[in-house]
Amino acid sequence: MKYISIRGARMHNLANISLDLPRNKFIVITGLSGSGKSSLAFDTIYAEGQRRYVESLSAYARQFLSLMEKPDVDHIEG
Repeated sequence: MKYISIRGARMHNLANISLDLPRNKFIVITGLSGSGKSSLAFDTIYAEGQRRYVESLSAYARQFLSLMEKPDVDHIEG
């Protein structure tokens, strides 16, 4: 896969956005205050990566970690 595809992101200030981010590249997210930069970076992309990582651990290891909520998105792939 060449991209991380996000479809229908609705976390906090994000209004049902869809985008493709290139993998293995340096990406900069810019915008006005309150435009959803942190919602995209932390509440959507980081949260989904963290959730998938924790799901890959053994049941024994997961019992010591809190469950991560799935971000409010239609689909994330890549």
